[in-house]
Amino acid sequence: MTAMRVGDGTWSILRVACAGVGINATGAQLLRVTGEIDYRLPDGVIARIGAPGQQGVAKRAVDIARWLASAGIPVAQAVSDMPRPVVVDGRAVTFWQELPRHRAGTPAEVAAALTRLHGLAPPTDMEVGQVAPFVGLDERIDAAHTMTPDDRSWMRRHLSELRGRWAALPTGRPWCVIHGAAWSGNVVVTEDDNVVLLDTGLLSVGPPEWDLVHAAIECASFGWITDAQYAEYCRAYGSDVMRWGGFYLLRDIREFRMATMAAQAAAANPAYQQQADLRLACVRGDIGPRVWDGWTALS
Repeated sequence: MTAMRVGDGTWSILRVACAGVGINATGAQLLRVTGEIDYRLPDGVIARIGAPGQQGVAKRAVDIARWLASAGIPVAQAVSDMPRPVVVDGRAVTFWQELPRHRAGTPAEVAAALTRLHGLAPPTDMEVGQVAPFVGLDERIDAAHTMTPDDRSWMRRHLSELRGRWAALPTGRPWCVIHGAAWSGNVVVTEDDNVVLLDTGLLSVGPPEWDLVHAAIECASFGWITDAQYAEYCRAYGSDVMRWGGFYLLRDIREFRMATMAAQAAAANPAYQQQADLRLACVRGDIGPRVWDGWTALS
């Protein structure tokens, strides 16, 4: 199955959803086929198709974005006259305003954006919930049918081990509002220097280190940013998560989440199989010490 065929499986959902809100889906461009599926529509609209049965998650993403904007945090927003998901065949479709031209934030800009976010008080008119570090991982492993039975058995055992370690998470900075997916690509800067948060649907209350660990592993695990850039990140935020006793646990959970995401993606598209095999070999200890070469973002 090619990436385009994965997208074609949602084309009928997109067409029905667009017709329901009076948007022309002709010429829609497939942007993302892993996780949520994104299409670019005419007139500056992005249609996002969620996983089956995740209507509540889609609605929550819209509500979170509105709350952040009301708190003065620039964030991608749903189209104003389409605030509720359109449900087609059990899948929620939301419509978002396409951002103007932008670039990925620098590590220092990401850290500054997180500093501001972490300083927010949780909303009083909606429940954001606590961080759920293992959400969806059992389902990802079950869906990873291109991996061998031994591989999937190892993943289940490793997941159980990580859950046990999480129960003994060391005390760190006070829990606060966190982004939940604070990769560098999820903080962008527009041409007028507006720093904008993307993919805020995983926002919750949790340890700020859950956000900070992203940059640490981008540097120390994958080599995506340099030591100098990571030092700028730490200076901008005011601390280095790698000096905290719980860093290795959060690092291991994040890397495992990334490995299971690739394994699930490979089940839908063989183009991701090499990446899935590499990631699993790394987290299982078959490759050698970090920095690991070859980890690439899934599109």
